[in-house]
Amino acid sequence: MHDSRSSHRYPVAYPVIFRGAPFVGEGTITDLSLRGCSIVCDRTVLADSDVKLSVIFPDPTLSLFIELGKIRWVRKNVFGVEFLRMPTITRHRLDHVLRQQENTSVSPLSGQAPLNKAIPSNPSHFLSERSA
Repeated sequence: MHDSRSSHRYPVAYPVIFRGAPFVGEGTITDLSLRGCSIVCDRTVLADSDVKLSVIFPDPTLSLFIELGKIRWVRKNVFGVEFLRMPTITRHRLDHVLRQQENTSVSPLSGQAPLNKAIPSNPSHFLSERSA
């Protein structure tokens, strides 16, 4: 199977809070690129739904807020999101995080990459902070 994506995907394990109308959920990003991500969660979501994402990194100054994403596919408890709109600062943070992944990965989605699993004590504050 040929992957036609133009951005490298990096295996990660970052907590994420996602919000759409009328749902809010939590999950884990399992791969990340400049243009999107895959999320594992226990919540049922619908393809073509719009979502907002708060991606939580061990360093909270690098955490990301994606203003608008589109759920492009759903397979059981995994779904893919295309990033459609994010603040400029978020784009810079994402570039920085992916450069770090590139420097610590064997290669995109092959070999072993360090998984980052630190979860802040109250990740829900990211949604209320950004949506106020």
